[in-house]
Amino acid sequence: MSRVDQFITHIEEGYQSEGPSMVLGTAMLNGNAIPNTLVKAPLKSLNRHGLIAGATGTGKTKSLQVLAENLSDVGIPVMLMDLKGDLSGLAQPGSHHIKIGERHEKIGIPYKPCPFPVELLTLSSEKGVRLRATVSEFGPILFAKILGLNETQTGVVMVVFKYCDDNNLPLLDLKDFREALNYITTTAKEELEGTYGRLSSASVGAILRKIVELEQQGAGSFFGEPSFEVEDLIRKDKNEKGIISILRLTDIQDRPKLFSTFMLCLLAEIYAKFPEQGDADKPKLILFIDEAHLIFDQASDALLSQLESIIKLIRSKGVGIYFVTQNPTDIPDAILSQLGMKIQHALRAFTAKDRKAIKLTAQNYPITDWYQTDEVLTNLGIGEALITVLDEKGRPTPLAHTLLRAPRSRMDVLTSKEINQLVAKSRLVKFYNEEIDRESAYEILTAKIRADEGEQAAAEEGRKGKKGEKEEPGWLEALSKNTMARQLGNTIVREVTRGLLGALGMRSRSTRRRYW
Repeated sequence: MSRVDQFITHIEEGYQSEGPSMVLGTAMLNGNAIPNTLVKAPLKSLNRHGLIAGATGTGKTKSLQVLAENLSDVGIPVMLMDLKGDLSGLAQPGSHHIKIGERHEKIGIPYKPCPFPVELLTLSSEKGVRLRATVSEFGPILFAKILGLNETQTGVVMVVFKYCDDNNLPLLDLKDFREALNYITTTAKEELEGTYGRLSSASVGAILRKIVELEQQGAGSFFGEPSFEVEDLIRKDKNEKGIISILRLTDIQDRPKLFSTFMLCLLAEIYAKFPEQGDADKPKLILFIDEAHLIFDQASDALLSQLESIIKLIRSKGVGIYFVTQNPTDIPDAILSQLGMKIQHALRAFTAKDRKAIKLTAQNYPITDWYQTDEVLTNLGIGEALITVLDEKGRPTPLAHTLLRAPRSRMDVLTSKEINQLVAKSRLVKFYNEEIDRESAYEILTAKIRADEGEQAAAEEGRKGKKGEKEEPGWLEALSKNTMARQLGNTIVREVTRGLLGALGMRSRSTRRRYW
């Protein structure tokens, strides 16, 4: 048997799959594509997470696009975090090109351009579905981690949450938390010390400064209602294709606190809400985090700690997380070791430090008799990658130098007109983009302070002998007559029955009215 025939047998046996799988490309040997050596990823193992790495311009984003398309095709919803803005083209079909035709002829599969179902999401003023969450939904532990607080300051946050729970004060946005913190350290100081103990004024000041920092990064618009429900990430269209949710983050690259806040909330909420899936035939949801090195370079310690925990736990919920970055060394070792699929594009060796990093990177991949891994890493062409995945029994497949298939959707951004059309037909936009500012801790405490001031003034007038004036109603009485307050009902119960989800500090939300 010739060496090429041995290689074909090696790849065919290594990538044989009993269940459904998706084709990534064809294997290469000595720089040539080898027919009948399709490199495939079993759907069953996709919840074991993954990595797409490589230098700028080597095709990482296109590999992400190919994966998202294939997942959507088999009915697996996808969420992409798009920091560069070049993934919206998934909503439009690609176009035929002679180079694409040649590539697919080598791979042995036809090229058929087509669009995919896309939902645009946003944390800011970008067009798309607005993502929000309430402060109360975070819980004290997670909220304190977002602020980067120490143990003493975290204790103060827990007291604020406890006081608001005990007094039916919903914490919906940052002004609610700030008002509650000010109230219990001024107006209700004596009452608080008798029940919860004394709070350090230095800690209170530090917390307020952290909140201001968070607000300056745009988080004020993230906290509030209506809260985004993670179940809306696992929808399919009428053709049973998984919907690709694209979170547009082009305008918050320099605001890591806001991104950290969102990441912690999203992952913890998914873990809290999704049921255990067990060993299913395919995942329920795949998350892609593009330009992941920006997260790890600028993320808070809380985010890094939570990511390590969630990576280990969330796959049992049928969720896979895929990081897209320039070098595997950008990912902390504790997370890198949990990533089952690895798609490694070319790395460039311009310095001795680069060459050392490449040798270290090569050690992350299975040992192979067919390639000198560190040399191949520097010689990969655009649209080529070293690939290994987990088979259906959780074992790494053989390392394969792969000629990747081309995206079937547009490899460019949508125009402003196309974005407007996409947003206009979204049912989620109509539901989530209607901002709600209902009565909560800020309004209730403000009303209480005013009512108390009115009672004090009335009492003072009474002592002066003035009669006939009707006394200002107390705050509880005024509140009981308030129509909005009476309507809180089940919502208040939902807000105050918090159950800490271990270290995540999140609590589940009750099912809300659907938008269709």
